[in-house]
Amino acid sequence: MAKKALVFLANGFEEVEAVTPIDYLRRSGVEVTTVSIGNERTATGSHNIPVIADTLLSGAVAGNMAYDALLLPGGMPGASNLAASAALGALLKAQAASGRIVAAICAAPAVVLAPLGILEGKRFTCYPGMEDKVKGAQWSDERVVIDGNIVTSRGAGTAAAWAVALIGLLQGPKEGETIARSVLL
Repeated sequence: MAKKALVFLANGFEEVEAVTPIDYLRRSGVEVTTVSIGNERTATGSHNIPVIADTLLSGAVAGNMAYDALLLPGGMPGASNLAASAALGALLKAQAASGRIVAAICAAPAVVLAPLGILEGKRFTCYPGMEDKVKGAQWSDERVVIDGNIVTSRGAGTAAAWAVALIGLLQGPKEGETIARSVLL
């Protein structure tokens, strides 16, 4: 049975942090669904690149499926827009409590996960300077930090490493290495 992941898109998301894991995870055989948290399927990134999502948040929640991973790209105001969604917040809290993967990059760990209490007692990383917004968690300057089911990363330049780490968790380390080699990472 294929692993399943959702990647959430809100206006102002960082394009590299969204598209890189979508691409790499799909290459590895993970069934990735892109989800717009807005009222329409098109979300526009922070560099004015529109992306048409597979579904809306209401459709993803109504599906009531257990996803293996939920991914949050950063970027501003994308991360703030993600944080403003109560429905997404509830989904993230349930995912974290279930022990399934919650992954966030750039501003999203500090802006989305920390206020929900998901980083409490965890090691994490995020975009430099955003760590000051997080209380009750241990910041690291590593490119990718895995603490249990929480996977965080620093920014657009670490998106590929973040995606490969997620592949390693979902499909096994060998598949992560295979994808990294195939894209010359």
